[in-house]
Amino acid sequence: MRIGGLQKLTLLDYPGRVACTVFLSGCNFRCPFCHNTPLVIGTGENISEETFFRFLDTRQGLLDGVAVTGGEPLLRPALEPFLRHIRERGFAVKLDTNGAFPARLEALMEAGLVDYVAMDIKNCPEKYEITAGVPVNMQDIRHSAALLMQGSTDYEFRTTVVDELHEPADFEVISAWLSGAKRYFLQEFVDSGDIFCQGMHAAGYEKMEQCLAIARKGIPAAQLRGE
Repeated sequence: MRIGGLQKLTLLDYPGRVACTVFLSGCNFRCPFCHNTPLVIGTGENISEETFFRFLDTRQGLLDGVAVTGGEPLLRPALEPFLRHIRERGFAVKLDTNGAFPARLEALMEAGLVDYVAMDIKNCPEKYEITAGVPVNMQDIRHSAALLMQGSTDYEFRTTVVDELHEPADFEVISAWLSGAKRYFLQEFVDSGDIFCQGMHAAGYEKMEQCLAIARKGIPAAQLRGE
């Protein structure tokens, strides 16, 4: 398992939990607005599993959750035993995913190895590939979303809204697609200074509010992240 980063304390990444966040290297997408470029291409840190679990053992009774993010964690063949070792230590697990690997996601859910899943919704299906930066199998994305909506694992969907990539009309389609979803967050793009494609900009408050109002037509629980 290649671990590309570790945030030792977060009150934001795992809703309702005091957690740490572990970043796994590598991703199958190349979203032009991605703020984790070193993780995606594998040039970030290289933390051993031994070091990570040694850290986790020192946080017994202090943390109650681990957020596993990337990159795309489901790319890692050894993810299942990695999560199992976390769970054996008594920590709840949140998994971030782009939804491209529904069979792997379903296996983890059925094994009871994830307590919360956050799935990125890059855009409406018609604009998915330009937003993900690569060819995308939308059947897989739809399957992952359906698994979450129909399953018992707690979840959220989220979209990072970028001015150049998203329009309010896109959320008409997303609203119908994910109608009735338990949670859906719109989060404003922030330029980390290390993104794949320069020239990406935040959508701005007015546009974010427009997108939110449209999303709420089919997803009344939709919120702006941070509200």
